[in-house]
Amino acid sequence: METNEYLKKMRNDFSRQSLSKKEVEKNPFDQFKKWLDEAVRTNEPEAIATCVSTVSKYGQPSSRIVYIRDIDENGFVFFTNYGSKKGSDILINPKASMNLFWPGLERQIRIEGIIERVADEVSDAYFNDRPKSSQIGAWASHQSAKLSSRKELEDRIAALNEQYADVPVPRPENWGGFILVPHYFEFWQGRPSRLHDRVDFSKTETD
Repeated sequence: METNEYLKKMRNDFSRQSLSKKEVEKNPFDQFKKWLDEAVRTNEPEAIATCVSTVSKYGQPSSRIVYIRDIDENGFVFFTNYGSKKGSDILINPKASMNLFWPGLERQIRIEGIIERVADEVSDAYFNDRPKSSQIGAWASHQSAKLSSRKELEDRIAALNEQYADVPVPRPENWGGFILVPHYFEFWQGRPSRLHDRVDFSKTETD
């Protein structure tokens, strides 16, 4: 089948579960954790992977996949290079969104909010817990910058491996955590005939 024909004819009728306002937790963080626990239990691939969308100073949206590495009472934490495109976007416009999709469960969660940097001690603790190869990678990768060749990156890694062969790798100042503090959640459950169930939460002055 040709690609365009496949795009027109591909159908997947969702029918496994339903969702109603009566079923969800009163706190959206609790509902998120409930669904995430189920995604992990059912071996949903890349259950903690989320699409983070930011907007540049020109109003151009940009999206990429990151891992959620922590959840607290304020929001959802991920780590990156602060000089990356998403880091630059967030510095100019902290409004952003997350989107998680678990096809095996026929579920999606959309989250909108404001992104802030986490405290340095939080970034330090996570960085120190990473494998050494990932720590070296954080130093070697000038994320979103152009490379003259792959060898340029490999040479950096080789030099850093030699530099930190027998000593701990410190966290780069341009690498650390962000937290998305949400003001909106939407929990989506696929249903037959595209009549999907959605339950959303919006933050108010009284929380």
